[in-house]
Amino acid sequence: MQVTQIALATRDAQGPEPLRKTPLSHSDGSAEKYAIPRLGTAHAIVVAEFHKKIKEAFEVFDHEVNNTVDVREIGTIIRSLGCCPSEGELHDLIAEVEEEEPTGYVRFEKFLPVMTKVLLERRYRPIPEDILLRAFQALDPLKRGFLTKEELIKYMTEEGEPFSQEEMEEMLSAAIDPESNTIHYKDYVTMMVIEEN
Repeated sequence: MQVTQIALATRDAQGPEPLRKTPLSHSDGSAEKYAIPRLGTAHAIVVAEFHKKIKEAFEVFDHEVNNTVDVREIGTIIRSLGCCPSEGELHDLIAEVEEEEPTGYVRFEKFLPVMTKVLLERRYRPIPEDILLRAFQALDPLKRGFLTKEELIKYMTEEGEPFSQEEMEEMLSAAIDPESNTIHYKDYVTMMVIEEN
C-alpha cells in the first residue's frame, strides 16, 4: 500500500499533541490513516512502518475483506505485533476499540490509532529472559532445573492471574517434555522469549 500523503499534527509550544483522527488520502482508496504528533521524518517513517505491520496483521483475520475482524482475534493480532498484554490489559484494549454497542467485530479504523499508540509507547513489551528465568527458579526451591507437570498446573491455576483451560493446555503442550513429564524451564524460557525487532 502506497501512502501518498502523511498528515501530521503540528507541534504546539508545550510539546506534541495527542494522537488524533485525521484522514489521509491513499492511492488505493484503503482505510484511513490517523495523524500523530510531528517529531521528524524518522518518526513519520516509523509510524508508516507500524501502520503497514498493523494492517498486515489485521488483514490475516479479516476473512470477509471488509476491514473488520472478530473481537476474539484481537489478542492474537496484538501478540503477533510483539506485544504481550495481560488478560486485564487486553480486555481494556478491546473495550477501547469496540463499538459503543458491541457487535462482536472490531473495525480497522478504530483499531489502527489505538494500536499505533501502543506500539509508539512500547507498551506491553515481553518480559526479558532473565526475569522469566528467575520467576521459574522461584517456583523451584530445590534448584532442580525443572518443574513437574503437576507443580506447573498448580501454579498456573492457583497463583496470580489464573490461566484459562485453553491457555494452560497450550502452554503444557509446548513446555512439558513428554518422556519425563517435566518442564526444563531454562530451555522453555529460551524458546518462549520474543526477540524484539
